[in-house]
Amino acid sequence: MNDGLFSRDLFGDDDAWLGVASAGLGRGTPFRVAAGRDAAGPGPVGLLAPLSVPDDHAHLIRALRERLRDAESELGSANAVLALHPEPILVIDASRAILRGNAAASTLFHGDADGRGAGALLDHRDVVQAAGQVFSGAGRQVVDVKLAGPTERHLRAQIELLPDYNASRATALLTVTDLTEVKRAEQLRADFVANASHELRTPLSVLLGFIETLTGPAADDPAAQREFLGIMQQQATRMARLVDDLLSLSKIELTEHAAPTRRVQVAEVVGPIARALDLRAAERGMAIELVVAAGLPAVPGEPDELAQLVQNLIDNAIKYARPGTAITVTVAPSPKLAHGVMLRVRDRGEGIAKRHLARLTERFYRVDKARSSGMSGTGLGLAIVKHVVNRHNGLLEIESKVGRGSRFTVHLPNAPFSASSSSIGPSSSRPVCN
Repeated sequence: MNDGLFSRDLFGDDDAWLGVASAGLGRGTPFRVAAGRDAAGPGPVGLLAPLSVPDDHAHLIRALRERLRDAESELGSANAVLALHPEPILVIDASRAILRGNAAASTLFHGDADGRGAGALLDHRDVVQAAGQVFSGAGRQVVDVKLAGPTERHLRAQIELLPDYNASRATALLTVTDLTEVKRAEQLRADFVANASHELRTPLSVLLGFIETLTGPAADDPAAQREFLGIMQQQATRMARLVDDLLSLSKIELTEHAAPTRRVQVAEVVGPIARALDLRAAERGMAIELVVAAGLPAVPGEPDELAQLVQNLIDNAIKYARPGTAITVTVAPSPKLAHGVMLRVRDRGEGIAKRHLARLTERFYRVDKARSSGMSGTGLGLAIVKHVVNRHNGLLEIESKVGRGSRFTVHLPNAPFSASSSSIGPSSSRPVCN
């Protein structure tokens, strides 16, 4: 490090030529003017001669050089520790201007640790108040902050006065802990318990009622037993599907902010699922028409999650389309996202009224509860679709017209997920009524 006060080339290899530094003649002046004739022999006045340095001065110079090297080594080690520290660290002054930040801070604030990306945190009223208390001598302060946005973030800021960092102004060390995943996991657990208890109550009540009947009035009635056992099997199957969907939804929500790590050919995911579900569609006299454009690029995606998205969309079309109609599944270039891929599922059903479109991706939301109760769904299919689209930084469009049917379109970008672009929230589901 060169801070303007010391420089490595200030000290050469030959100490006898460096005494001018301590003589105040300035850097790079290895000669002095001899006064009169030199004692060693005649010579004109003003002859330049080497400057000799006493041994004790040379020893002092060597000691100073070693101390400078040690200081530079310690500074380099401190910088390395700061840079490699896993938690974001900022050095701020009393006006909350950032003087320095490490790599983790740059990552947290989307590659910008100079004050712009961190502004939402530093301008939060709780952080402003805590920083003011620290610079007033109140000691270390710790505050928890919630930052609103498409993806809500929870941060813990610890602020402590930093002595001897800058002689001209007071400074403080601000350490940030990202609690987003912890808070998200807590919320998911709470939601899971609430949703599971609510949705499992009905099938459990049915099962308990039939068990009581089978052990009582129907104990000696084989026909009633067969009927009741069939209903019990349906309810138990529904409970199993519900638990599976809740677990899938919780898993997707937990990783929703993380970028996909693989690239996927969407057509290769859609094809096998469409062929498998074609058998179910045939039971209702329906057919699945698969239209795939040529030359589509691979897009960033998680194959298992995209497979679940495709299955949920086609499964909904089979359930709610009119018997004897066709379901069209299209994979083509996206007209919304440059170089992206579009997946569209079109049914010919009764359609959905405009007032319901914005809520279709809510958990357990059903347009027609009476009709849905006769279906095998859990009410979580489109909620899972929405969160998969969010994870892939895509766009979901829902179009419907009563009496004509519905179209569900997913646009997937063909670009790596950027840390500076937050996951798209509920606004990524665009209801359109034609």
